[in-house]
Amino acid sequence: MSPEAGTRTVPAAGAAAERLSVVTLEQFLAKLPPELTVLHDGGNGSGLLRWVEPSELEDPTPYLLDGEFLLTAGLPFVGDAGDAGRVDAYVGRLVKARVGALGFGLEPYFSAVPDAVVEACVRHNLTLVRVPSTVPFAAIGLEFSQLLESENAKVFRHLADTNRQLMRAVLSARPEHELLTALVQRVPVWAMLVGADGRVRARAGSGVEAATLQPLLDRLLGGSGPRVEMDSYNVPGSALVFGHPLRSTRDANLGALVLGTDAPLTPAQNNVVSSAVGLLELLVRQRTSGSLAPSQLATSLLLHPDSLASGGARHINGLRDLLAQSTSSTRSGALRVVQGIRVGQAAGRTAESPVRELLQWRRLFDTKLVELTDYGFAAITRLRVDEALLAEVEKLGWRLVIGDASELTDLSSAYQRVTALRQRVQTTGRSARVGEVTWTVAGLLGQEAGTMLAGRLLEPVLSQDSERRAGHLSVLRAWLGENGNWDATAKALGLHRNSVRRQINAVAELLDTDLNQAQVRAELWIALQYVDELPAGPD
Repeated sequence: MSPEAGTRTVPAAGAAAERLSVVTLEQFLAKLPPELTVLHDGGNGSGLLRWVEPSELEDPTPYLLDGEFLLTAGLPFVGDAGDAGRVDAYVGRLVKARVGALGFGLEPYFSAVPDAVVEACVRHNLTLVRVPSTVPFAAIGLEFSQLLESENAKVFRHLADTNRQLMRAVLSARPEHELLTALVQRVPVWAMLVGADGRVRARAGSGVEAATLQPLLDRLLGGSGPRVEMDSYNVPGSALVFGHPLRSTRDANLGALVLGTDAPLTPAQNNVVSSAVGLLELLVRQRTSGSLAPSQLATSLLLHPDSLASGGARHINGLRDLLAQSTSSTRSGALRVVQGIRVGQAAGRTAESPVRELLQWRRLFDTKLVELTDYGFAAITRLRVDEALLAEVEKLGWRLVIGDASELTDLSSAYQRVTALRQRVQTTGRSARVGEVTWTVAGLLGQEAGTMLAGRLLEPVLSQDSERRAGHLSVLRAWLGENGNWDATAKALGLHRNSVRRQINAVAELLDTDLNQAQVRAELWIALQYVDELPAGPD
């Protein structure tokens, strides 16, 4: 207990507090038949009931759990056992055992609840309920079972919804802050996340200040093993303060989660807290002690960019190991560079959460090496990216450029080859594989861009009637194919060389260009590869 700890009793949760996985005495009494009468209200209607237990033992307390509704037909009070002293002792034992209420059944022993029993329950403030002979104890137990089952169904639905909210928080841009916010929305607590250095990393709700919590934090960050450290303070919402350490897989302290409340938590609320602790532990492990390979690999390549070319075999093998760990692969496993491009409606949509998008690609490609870019993303993966995976990505509104199998030292060149195809994928809206592309200018240009080039460069020729168009295109193709040699072109076409010269000059005049320039010839030759894809000209 800290020097500032309060001495007041922790109050029970108010009527507005959320009860998740238990039945209260108030709820149970409301479900019972109206013939039952509360002879004395002990003021514990919000108290939790664990079970309904009939017993005619003189002292049933060794067999009872906390919070039970005890039923008796009065046998313990028959004869001399019904004197005031022995009745008072009986009720006193029930209160000490934390019995929630006493139900006194009429018949066959008593036609009314004995005055001594009523007086003892009033004196010890134990809720007393009169049960008429028309209501069997079995019916009361069955009603409790049905009510508990109904409440448990609500609990499971609530916990499922809560866990979904916690997972959404983990995938947000600020996972630790969002997780604490979701926690305090579901459980009546304030929450504080503290790092291994003792500094507050995130907080939700108002309660005790970090400086006041220092003794509790010292115990949390200085101990070992799973545990819960507790304290109490005279601050609203802090009558009960408890902390959970966040630990690495080797039990190193990575921080702590401290929670404060004025009332003990229900079992289901503790379940939510346990889920939050587990997720926070996963987050801090991932950030600090978990998966060190990507950060080591990035650090080495950033500080020594030429190490792939000049590093020794030992250094290269070390990088291969780090790369394999980052891609769930082996040192000798082949890797691929993949680029993702947004198309259609996805192209103009801003990602809802960069973290969520990053985690999505890391999951799909089974790698930690993913970066988000202005065109989409780039990843290094060990996967072959088969048709099933490609279809899944395309269903999300993306197209891929899939690299060929590469080694560590060839990843830079592999990235350049993939980048060379990105414009083609953006233009055509179709995914492409580096290994299936013809590596020529025409092959890289693609059909859509190629036909656009042909239509622009050759437009004056293409706009002629079909006979002139076909003649000029045929002569131009043959002449460029023979590298401008008049005699070879004439022989290939079966024309006189002067006819070839006359038609080539006519084409040059139509195009308003100098066909003696190598660049002009090269562009026209590429454009001619796509002429057949264009619609026919006018007759």
